Amino acid sequence: MIQPADILNFVLIAIILFVSITLHEYSHGFVASKFGDSTPKASGRLTLNPLAHIDIFGTIILPILLIVLSSGKFSFGYAKPVPINPYHFKNPKRDILWVGLAGPAVNFIIALLLTVILKISNYSFIPEIIIEGILINLILAIFNLIPIPPLDGSRVISALLPYKFSYLYLRMGTIGSFVIILLIMAGFFRWFMLPVITSVLSLLNVKAAI
Repeated sequence: MIQPADILNFVLIAIILFVSITLHEYSHGFVASKFGDSTPKASGRLTLNPLAHIDIFGTIILPILLIVLSSGKFSFGYAKPVPINPYHFKNPKRDILWVGLAGPAVNFIIALLLTVILKISNYSFIPEIIIEGILINLILAIFNLIPIPPLDGSRVISALLPYKFSYLYLRMGTIGSFVIILLIMAGFFRWFMLPVITSVLSLLNVKAAI
C-alpha cells in the first residue's frame, strides 16, 4: 500500500530531477549565447521554464518508470537538447568545448551545494532526499560526459579533433544513441557508472546506498 511518505518522496525527487535537468540545458544555451550564438534564444530555450525543455519520454515517462521500479529510490532522465549553431561562435573549436562542459559543470555544482546542505542539515527527513539529489546530479554530469554523440562529452572531444574528423564524429549522433542504449542494456551503469559515482561520493564523504 502506498504511504503518504512515498508520495512525498516521489514528488520531491521529481522536482529535484526537473530542476537539475532544466539548469543543465539552460547552462548550455546561456554559455552558447555568451559566445555569440542566438539560436538558443531564438528557439525559446534560453529560459528556466522547465516546460520549454521537456522531452515526453526522457523527462516524464523514463523518470517515473525508474522511480516506480526502484520503489522511489532512484530516478534519471534527460531533456530536449538545446539547439546550438557553432558557426555563430567567434572561435568554434574552443567555444563548443565550454558549451559542452557547461551542463555537467552545473550538475557537479548542484551536487556540491547539496552536499554542503546535507552536512549542515538538522532535520531527520531531509538527508535521504538530499542524497537522492546528489546522486541525480552526479549521474547527469558523469553520464553526459561520456564521449559518444550526442552526449556533451562528444562536444568536448570534437573540439580536440581536426575540423574534418570533428564533423564526421558529430554526425554519428543517431548511431550514438543506439550505442548508448546498447551500453545501458549491457550493464553499463553497473560496471562503469556505479564505480565512478561511488568514488565521487567517497571524495564528498557522502554515504549512499546505490
